[in-house]
Amino acid sequence: MKNIKIIGVPEHFNLPWHLAINEGAFLERGIDLQWTDIPEGTGKMCQMLENKETDLAIILTEGIIKSIHDGNPSLIIQKYIDTPLQWGIHVSNNSKYTTVDQLKNTKAAISRFGSGSHLMAYLHAQQQSWETNTLKFEVINNLNGAVEGLTNGDADYFMWEHFTTKPLVDKQIFRRLTDFPTPWPCFVIAGNKDFLSKNSSVVVHILEIINMYTQEFKSIPSIDRTLSNKYEQKLEDIQEWLNITSWSQEQLSKSTVIKIQESLNSLNLIHTKLTTEDVLY
Repeated sequence: MKNIKIIGVPEHFNLPWHLAINEGAFLERGIDLQWTDIPEGTGKMCQMLENKETDLAIILTEGIIKSIHDGNPSLIIQKYIDTPLQWGIHVSNNSKYTTVDQLKNTKAAISRFGSGSHLMAYLHAQQQSWETNTLKFEVINNLNGAVEGLTNGDADYFMWEHFTTKPLVDKQIFRRLTDFPTPWPCFVIAGNKDFLSKNSSVVVHILEIINMYTQEFKSIPSIDRTLSNKYEQKLEDIQEWLNITSWSQEQLSKSTVIKIQESLNSLNLIHTKLTTEDVLY
């Protein structure tokens, strides 16, 4: 039996992995896939990959590409979610801010530097024609930290996945001003290079299994109700999310890698361009 460590955010995107694990699909291939939820998100997961605390991660595309630029010895194995992430731009419910343009020169809450919430704040600021080199950040670690940070006024706004934060909007803890979609496929499967070099046949089996599950995921009877119950989301919200979300069974395209690097480079978040062979498995 091969023990493999895998990490991801505790969000609805990753239910196919839990279904496959719970149904013994990996065990049938001699793989004990050990999943750990990482509520802190991509910045923390990049660190864990780099430190060999995990073998694999389901991680935001732009986050792992920046981390590879910063020296993380990891590679993108495959695209996981083919569609953009809908980043909600949130303020505290009692905030004085009512429009996005009012957030210029305010402070963004981020889970950590190098995280999706950090990088997307730059992309959004660039779209708004704000000075990106003067952006201010408050590290809040996770969603609970964001609730505390925005409520206490430690930060002014917070970018996080629309549907994950929707219950907080419904409870009038957050107010969502708008959405900002990622301009590329949002999640990939990444692995530590050392693990990948020694386990190529295991990786093939893992991809075969998860690709079968994601291909059939949306056609599972009552999957919307399962998701709604497990992730404590309203059924109509889950149905909307399923309608706009597609899983992938293919590698990330070289053109997308180039596009993301160009975007990060234009924001001075990276200062060189790697070859696609440096990024893709």
